[in-house]
Amino acid sequence: MGASYHQFCPVAKAMELLDERWTMLVLRELMAGSGRFNDLRRGLPRMSPALLSKRLQHLTAVGLIRNDDGRYVLTEAGFELAPIVEAIAVWGVRWIGEIGDADLDPKLLLWDMHRRVDHGAVPPGRSVVHFDFTDVSGAARYWWLIITAGEADVCDADPGFDVTVTVNGTLRRLTEVWRGDVSWQHAQRDGALRVYGPEHVRRTLPSWFTLAPWASTTRPA
Repeated sequence: MGASYHQFCPVAKAMELLDERWTMLVLRELMAGSGRFNDLRRGLPRMSPALLSKRLQHLTAVGLIRNDDGRYVLTEAGFELAPIVEAIAVWGVRWIGEIGDADLDPKLLLWDMHRRVDHGAVPPGRSVVHFDFTDVSGAARYWWLIITAGEADVCDADPGFDVTVTVNGTLRRLTEVWRGDVSWQHAQRDGALRVYGPEHVRRTLPSWFTLAPWASTTRPA
């Protein structure tokens, strides 16, 4: 646990536990469905494995999570934090300004998208979405999302399957779409995103993904 505030106030006592760096983001990942250590690492790519292990041990010791045969799951106390995490997300959307360039991460974006695939909206069989981020240099420019019945996987190297549809454009714009700042349609109209593939796939692609609940938050004028 972090340093004590030495106050009896329950806010102070709660923050002694929750305001350590990365703790709330670890809880966010657990609430989003990540449970295995490697899945948590993919949702927190800039957190060192040693620090993640330390935070998981601490959260287990204080009773917010438990380890079920190698999978970390929230306890009742941990689940009660879900509305708080969601409220922080809504507040962040409403009142925190533009995201900076350093906040853009294709690996994190695709990982988040892969776990919010609406499999009922994706055509039967295997669908491969190829992402070409024109504002990203090097190998990190190209990504593939492979969707099969009930499963989705992210690849940073060509998996060798036929591509169903290609999304070409800036990482910033797709991140803004994913955050709910702009719609798919708006991003395509202004030319920041271009979708290549059969017409019916291009038309339905946005419905393949379910945005987070906070993405619909109304922004102040």
